[in-house]
Amino acid sequence: MAGKVRLGKGLDALIPPAESALRSSDVQQLAVDQIQPNPHQPRTRFAKEELAELAESILAHGVIQPLIVRRGRGNDYTLIAGERRLHAAKLAGLKAVPVVMREADDQAMVEIALVENVQRADLSPLESAEAFQQLHTEFRLSHEQIAKRVGKSRVAVTNTIGLLDLSEKVKEALAAGVITEGHGRALKALTNEQAQNAALRSIISQDLNVRQVEELVRKLKGHKPKKATKRSSSAEIQSLQSELRDALGTKVMLQHSKKGGRITLYYYSDEELDNLVTRLLRKR
Repeated sequence: MAGKVRLGKGLDALIPPAESALRSSDVQQLAVDQIQPNPHQPRTRFAKEELAELAESILAHGVIQPLIVRRGRGNDYTLIAGERRLHAAKLAGLKAVPVVMREADDQAMVEIALVENVQRADLSPLESAEAFQQLHTEFRLSHEQIAKRVGKSRVAVTNTIGLLDLSEKVKEALAAGVITEGHGRALKALTNEQAQNAALRSIISQDLNVRQVEELVRKLKGHKPKKATKRSSSAEIQSLQSELRDALGTKVMLQHSKKGGRITLYYYSDEELDNLVTRLLRKR
């Protein structure tokens, strides 16, 4: 049985951070036909142009960074990290590629493939959302635990997973790059699928930016536009709001005027409420 790999280490848990730390005996050549794709690979789209460029580089210089694999059944091996390099190597016509053998369980394979892609900004928002959701539902990791493993805030992880609740048409537009993740987050405030699709048509036809979509969503929900005071919209207040959000690890709304104001804190589970209370009490 494959050994357990400690989570939270990313690729460093499987391969030394410095290439010089790899002994020649650690790297071996393996036929590409023996390498099976990572079933937990979060990245599902590979741009043909990028693969073609990488294939040309491989033809000129070879595969510089070894792929990471684990032993499978018989003579087969399962890829842990390096799927893009494997695709490009096949495109370049290579029969074998350099690999490093490591042991990893299914949970570690999900995390490491995710970390590798996140570090290189290779994943689309929906691919990240699906990977985060898998870690949450299949491996029982909280949003806070996922955030620590991939180097993002808990709010970012929660917001990204929330993209999966969008209508199919909106998700298709997001996957195709017609709209951005910011557009998707704004549309998520519309719980009705028809309303999301109607707003999507407006975004495309009118080329709306994220702020304009947020205003459109407020109108569709029947909210009147708020008249912000100069002080409440000042850079100083916005900066303070950001500092509070980073310090508390959750969404913070700061409304300020000459007569005072209020701070609104958001939480999305009992666990997040406990963490928030703990942080607030520590600052007394």
